[in-house]
This record gives sequence, structure tokens and C-alpha cells, in this order.
Amino acid sequence: MPILKLDAEALFYSLDGPADAPVLVLSNSLGTTMAMWDGQAEVLRQRYRVLRYDARGHGRSPASAAPCTLQTLGQDVLHLLEALKIEKFHFCGISMGGLTGLWLALHAGDRLQKLVVADSAARIGTADGWRARAQLVQDSGMDAVADGAAGRWFTPAFIERAPDQVGRYVTALRACSPTAYAACCLALADADLRGELVAIKAPALLIAGRHDPVTTPADARFMQNAIAGAQYAELDASHLSNIEASADFNKVLLQFLA
Repeated sequence: MPILKLDAEALFYSLDGPADAPVLVLSNSLGTTMAMWDGQAEVLRQRYRVLRYDARGHGRSPASAAPCTLQTLGQDVLHLLEALKIEKFHFCGISMGGLTGLWLALHAGDRLQKLVVADSAARIGTADGWRARAQLVQDSGMDAVADGAAGRWFTPAFIERAPDQVGRYVTALRACSPTAYAACCLALADADLRGELVAIKAPALLIAGRHDPVTTPADARFMQNAIAGAQYAELDASHLSNIEASADFNKVLLQFLA
């Protein structure tokens, strides 16, 4: 798994699957790494060229001192695709990754073949909430948000059923750079694509977790109603539905891409 140098920045990525297969980009959520897609990659790489990457400042992608915006996150993907000489691609993103996908659909729609936005929204939370969270981690470190992360990401039943798996994701969040996490929080504070969704032309699938307190089914329905021809799927899960309801997530994803 190489690190791709992008000017002064770097992205850690993996590219697996048949060389002649369609490319599917998977984009992680805030505070996670590309390991969140382990339950999908094993299945998807049988049919697709799967490109996973750690968002800037997450996992093994170094943090940047420069301010971060949604445009920055989208352009990171475009730079990665350019370096790998990939023209056309499918895209699937969770939460922050889903918003990144919406930006790509608006700004690189001629290259995007199909879009999957999971556990996300065209406007996630509030600007004040994100700015407060950014300040919190800068003042108190990642433990301040990691301690309550499991309850935001997963249902109580899943936390009880898979404590080791939940623990791995919380541990990864604790290891995230507070500076990078705060920068992404500030990017989300300013990100609002609600008024632009009607311009998206790519075939789209919106996936929601039925018990998600962060990005609700109503958020996904709003996007579906605004994007012409968009499909909707609701899974018995909370915010990280690809982990909690992995088999069902894989099923609806593969059906849509096919």
C-alpha cells in the first residue's frame, strides 16, 4: 500500500482488483481510516478495481497545515485519480466521504459514473456544532470525542454484539491527529450543498441507517428527492451502516453498481 505524493501533501491509498475492471473509489468518514471498508473490499475487488485512501490527516495520510474545505477534500480525490491515470470512476462515501462524493458529482460529473452516498447529508449538523467540536479537540485532544463515539456510530445492540470490532474503530479515532480532525470539522462547518443537489446528473444511491442520530433517513430522503432518479435504501444500523450491516450494505451496493 503506497503513499502517493501530492505536492507538499500525501495520501495513503490501496488499489486492488482486476486491472481492467471498473474503478470504485471508497471514501472514509471523519475520524476513521480506509480500514472501515474492510468488509466491502474483500467482496468488491472480485468485480471492481477498488481504490481506498485515508483522508488527509487520517490513518497514514499526513496532516496538512493548510486550511481544509470540502473543495480540498474533493480535489484530493481528483489529484489521486490523476496520478493513477484513472479517468472514469464510481464513488462510494460514508458521512464526510459522502459529502465529498456530492462535491465530485457537481464538479467532476463528466467522470463520475455512479454515486453512492451513505450515512451522510448535503448539510451535516450545524456550523456552530462543528466549530465547537473543532475547538474541543484542539483544547482537550481526541479523547474528548472518542469517549462517546461508539454511541454515535453504532446501535447499543451492535456495541454489545461486537465489542472488539467497535473498540478498534474507537482506538483509531483516538489516534487521529487533533489538528487534522479539527480542520475537517471546520470544512464540514462550511459545507452546505442542499441548494446544488438538483444539478447532479450521475445515477445516485442514498443509503441511510434507520437508527442514525447524526445523518438521519430524512437527510437521505431529502437528497433523493432533489437528485433526479436517485434510489434510496435504508438499513437496520446506525451511522456506520457499512460496518454494522455489512452484508446488507454490500448487497444494495452491488445491485446498484451492476
